[in-house]
Amino acid sequence: MLYKKRWVIGEMNFNFKEIKIDSNSNLILVTGGARSGKSCFAERLVAEIGQNIAYIATAIPFDEGMRDRIKKHRESRPSEWTTYEAYRDVYKSITDIARNHDTMLLDCITIMVTNLMFENGDIDWEKITREEIDEIEEMIRKQIELLIENIKKNNLNAVLVTNEIGMGLVPENRLARIFRDIAGRINQLIAREADFVYLTVSGIPIKIK
Repeated sequence: MLYKKRWVIGEMNFNFKEIKIDSNSNLILVTGGARSGKSCFAERLVAEIGQNIAYIATAIPFDEGMRDRIKKHRESRPSEWTTYEAYRDVYKSITDIARNHDTMLLDCITIMVTNLMFENGDIDWEKITREEIDEIEEMIRKQIELLIENIKKNNLNAVLVTNEIGMGLVPENRLARIFRDIAGRINQLIAREADFVYLTVSGIPIKIK
């Protein structure tokens, strides 16, 4: 089935390229900077290509700002969408999701990576060894690889949202550098596996793969 849609995002008209939905799953990555419109675009995208939508929220309401952000995201989503809240072992829910949904939206990968990194609150990020960093990154990579594997195995259309990071100055803080490197490599992994990749800039989505 081919979908040909047009809608207005902000002040810009966006023409959908033909997205062929066949017996195989379509993995779509939506990336962009903070407040670039990536979540808005991703939500509209799944509404166009899917009938029964599952939404996976990876955020943890750890402070007032995040609670407010989560609240606004909940209010913006259609009430008929099924919401799952998880950041670890998301892949274990994919088979269950696929039974009753044809499309899923995960928002977002970057917060998922952050939560996995900080699960162990006892880590001294200024003294952590290279080997320990590699172990953490490998754990996160395995979570993502299993997620992608299960999405494809269950023939589920999936849109994954992430943040495009590392386009500014090299962070002075060591923790920030470690996070930038891990998150950047995870983005690369997903982009390699994705059927389509969109970059959003100032509310304008651009197809780059």
